[in-house]
Amino acid sequence: MRADRVFAYGAAAGLLGDHLLGDPRRGHPVAAFGRAAGAVEQLLWRDHRGWGALHTAVCVGGTVSLAAVATSALRPSRTASAALTAAATWAVVGGTSLAREAGVIGRALEAGDIEAARARLPHLCGRDPQALDADGIARAVVESVAENTSDAVVGALVWGGIAGVPGLLGFRAVNTLDAMVGHKSAKYRRYGWASARLDDLAGWPGARLTAVLATVAGGDPRGAVRAWRTDARKHPSPNAGPVEASFAGALGVRLGGTLSYGGRVEHRPVLNGAGRAVAVPDIDRAVRLSRRVGWLALGVSVAGRLLVKGRKS
Repeated sequence: MRADRVFAYGAAAGLLGDHLLGDPRRGHPVAAFGRAAGAVEQLLWRDHRGWGALHTAVCVGGTVSLAAVATSALRPSRTASAALTAAATWAVVGGTSLAREAGVIGRALEAGDIEAARARLPHLCGRDPQALDADGIARAVVESVAENTSDAVVGALVWGGIAGVPGLLGFRAVNTLDAMVGHKSAKYRRYGWASARLDDLAGWPGARLTAVLATVAGGDPRGAVRAWRTDARKHPSPNAGPVEASFAGALGVRLGGTLSYGGRVEHRPVLNGAGRAVAVPDIDRAVRLSRRVGWLALGVSVAGRLLVKGRKS
């Protein structure tokens, strides 16, 4: 096996493993990282940006360093290096779990069991489910599928293509920290600032690639481009905006609008206002689009890494 193909074989095996197996029910490495990050937070927490930045540096820097040591130790064996890449890819991507959660909610809505759908929604996103009707839940699911396609699949593959196993694990560490402390609650407004900003930076390339691939793989390329160009900048998130807008255009639906987080009502701009309202069948359409985008992202990341390696050799 040529050295420049280690990432290609390993990442493909890891993504296939996620497709076939999904996330482990017990002992997930991301959960272990979350527990470690929580322990560090207990030691460091202060209502101060500097202490939050230290927390981010310790958790992300420690993860990247361990990954680099493991990569270096296994480099003499290309088979072992590919296996490490496969394990890391499988551990950090979450496309199958995303599709499963969306599917559970979609089936509950199809059966008319809105209470079951509301009970399941917190597994996928942070919306207040009691404030949503069936169509509102469907819209929340489609938006979450779009955003998490970037966060849970494409972003990790992009950074794996850039930096190998340290890139894969480092991106997941950044993304997990943002979910833990990056929100604008009273406790984390200052402490989580560094994690949130680092997540914005790390997520930038994956979000743009996700938007491009959703345009290519969706059913309405022109609509996706139009929604991305006109509406993405209106979204409060610099990375979720392009992703959700391109998904909205590709699927021909409207996203955004009024939503509720933790009892706080937000009025977000509408994305792809020319589209129709989201309906329950659009959940399956969004999941299928997410799958296509994930595999295309693997191809782009592998091709980019092979190209760079080829030029260096």
